[in-house]
Amino acid sequence: KEREAGTLEQLLVTPLKPWQIIAGKTIPFAMLGIAEMALATTVGVLWFKIPIVGNVALLAVLGFAFILATLGLGVLISTMAGTQQQALFITWFFLQIFILLSGLFYPIENMPRAVQMITVINPLRYFIAINREIFLKGGGLGVLWPELRSLLVIGVCVFGFATMRFHKRAG
Repeated sequence: KEREAGTLEQLLVTPLKPWQIIAGKTIPFAMLGIAEMALATTVGVLWFKIPIVGNVALLAVLGFAFILATLGLGVLISTMAGTQQQALFITWFFLQIFILLSGLFYPIENMPRAVQMITVINPLRYFIAINREIFLKGGGLGVLWPELRSLLVIGVCVFGFATMRFHKRAG
């Protein structure tokens, strides 16, 4: 949307580095994501009486890693799309695939091997596993370390690639 309105060019002429522009665009949405996750967890516990067997602080930390990984995907999509409509379509397309391949509806173990390999790059897969482990089983960081590691790798790779694409567009 900023590219269409011309405000992106105004940001590019400032002395800010590309990573600073990306951070400035990402941090407010990360805070919104944390607030939404806290609200959804509170409603789930108080309204729907879903018990949390595990550590709430661990859920918050791992949820933050998930939020950063998904925001990285959003930033990457915004560097690829030329218009807001293209960005929305690309996001919708990937969201459908990520939900179907997350293990929410169908166990990943029952998917064909090739599809199981594709789910490795899906951050939602790891967050669903984290929620199941913390809410239902009370798992700690020792059990959830592989999921956290995967989310961090996805987040760093996606933000790195998005920053490189932003450099190319800016330069």
